[in-house]
Amino acid sequence: MRKILQVEELTKQELLSHIGDIIDKKLAPFAAINKDEKLSVKEVAEELGVVDLTIHNYIKKGILPAFKIGRRVFINRSDIDQALKEVKSLKYQR
Repeated sequence: MRKILQVEELTKQELLSHIGDIIDKKLAPFAAINKDEKLSVKEVAEELGVVDLTIHNYIKKGILPAFKIGRRVFINRSDIDQALKEVKSLKYQR
């Protein structure tokens, strides 16, 4: 299915501005996430689609930095994002 959009009487700058506004609206829910938010192991596991034990293993291996408050373990959202960027597949390491 093809959709044809015809734009008339818009300058290049106006068109770019409209496109930028649309992109900002679509990305707003992702930007609203608090980078300083502290998540429990269970919340991280649900977000990544793995079980709690996997998160505990990542913490033990040093892949995912965590900290304790009392007996509970927490992980900063920014640390999760950073860890996901740095993950390297062992399959391709020599």
